[in-house]
Amino acid sequence: MSEAEAGPSSRSPFPTTRWSRVAAAGDPAEPGAREALEGLCRAYWYPLYAVIRRAGRSPDEAADLTQAYFVRLFETGLVARADRRKGRFRAFLRADCGYFLAHQAERGRALKRGGGEAPVSIDARNAEGRYLREPADPGLTPDRLFDRAWALRLLDGVLERLAREYAEAGRTAQFEALQVVLSEGPRSVPRATIAARLGTTEGAVQAAVQRLRRRYRDVLREQVAETLEDPDDAAVDEELRELLAALGG
Repeated sequence: MSEAEAGPSSRSPFPTTRWSRVAAAGDPAEPGAREALEGLCRAYWYPLYAVIRRAGRSPDEAADLTQAYFVRLFETGLVARADRRKGRFRAFLRADCGYFLAHQAERGRALKRGGGEAPVSIDARNAEGRYLREPADPGLTPDRLFDRAWALRLLDGVLERLAREYAEAGRTAQFEALQVVLSEGPRSVPRATIAARLGTTEGAVQAAVQRLRRRYRDVLREQVAETLEDPDDAAVDEELRELLAALGG
């Protein structure tokens, strides 16, 4: 059983979070600005929705405010003016959303539905379903919830990319049988069970699992690097530590 072919890809779940790409999204004159803006919104709308819900807003209000926040973020040129020297983009976004909520009453609701062109469509029912599955831990503050949602979305993106790689290599059945070792642990399903499902030997399954786990680690590092402006090994390692901390690991 061989490993799926691994090729380079920039299809990260957070493809626009490097500051240079964020700046492009905030400048309508930049080529590809609209695509960058839509990618940014797709990546971050749920973490922002979850933060707004955890701040005590109703589901409908949270959906409206998430849209309003993105409209404000880009129509006011705030993204283009943001100072990249102050840290990672997600930290900027998390802090700025808190500021937005604190001052929303003063601004009124001019930026609610109809107050500007919404840059991304939000499925409110899907958003609320995801939010209701979040832990009820009172210590899960809005900031921690945002980071947790960011981390989970990034890990989902890693699995999505691996699934594409295996599918492109004609090995979808292998990936579907083996991915349980990534989500539930290396011994969650007996190797004999997987071998019987795939019609191969336990030794072949063990080798395939090892290859999949190595590829998972490689893709995870690549996806994390996509979110950094200067993705050297030390920066990637630090971001991975933050990811694990966000997940409570």
